[in-house]
Amino acid sequence: MHNLKIYCMCLDHNYLDAVKRHNYIPVGLKNKNFSNEWLTDDTLVNISEKNPYYGEYTFYYWYWKNMLKNKKDNEWIGFCSYRELWGDKKDIKDKYSIKSLLKKLPDEWSDYETIIGKPFKLKKPKVSKILKYGKLALLRNLKEVFRANWSIRFQFDMFHGNGYLDTAIKMLPEKDRKDFYNYVRKENSFNQGNMFITKSSKIIDNYFTEVFLWLEKCENVFGFNLKGYNKIRMYTFLAERFLPYWFKKYTKSLEWPVVYCDINKDL
Repeated sequence: MHNLKIYCMCLDHNYLDAVKRHNYIPVGLKNKNFSNEWLTDDTLVNISEKNPYYGEYTFYYWYWKNMLKNKKDNEWIGFCSYRELWGDKKDIKDKYSIKSLLKKLPDEWSDYETIIGKPFKLKKPKVSKILKYGKLALLRNLKEVFRANWSIRFQFDMFHGNGYLDTAIKMLPEKDRKDFYNYVRKENSFNQGNMFITKSSKIIDNYFTEVFLWLEKCENVFGFNLKGYNKIRMYTFLAERFLPYWFKKYTKSLEWPVVYCDINKDL
């Protein structure tokens, strides 16, 4: 795609043909013996050993430290995964269809600095789910009972550790601490996937500088003795909540549809 590079992160080398077919740049994670046709997060300056906990952010770190300096000024850079991909237009008919994938640089983007994934509403959980996962979380978020949708904070407390998000927020710089705390308490929609697109090297550098400093501070509290899917990817989940807040606050951003479809389905 002219002046647009999309890095597609995968966990399996069998996705190579599908990724290349859509003109994405193949990125392999988790040291799975990918061929030299893949970019991987375990060369040059890297934190690949943190992948089980940082997810896609091990590649983000790699890109930041090793490739950002080579980015061209007029070039849009984006990131996605093999199951969460960018839609082809602002209003797509089917967000689960491979036919809805982005094929060219949209004209609408010219008026914006950054593109982030379109959010979906966090629906109020069923009582059975609260009893199973979130009794303590409910005590911290009692007002949620009277709302049609639950907040980012309540959702995080239920599934990723009661009070963990609040603890992490305290380690943010002062300029973001209060604003992000209010954001996760009031916001009841969720931008999934840690996805963004921008043509500004400065924005990429500023975001990665702040988010990695924050996550490193969080490591001192949460460590890496994290068990189960909902806990082991703690740093990925923290960054996933922070990304839309940061891009909305510090950039002129546009929310764009995400397609939830395995990219291998078209082969």
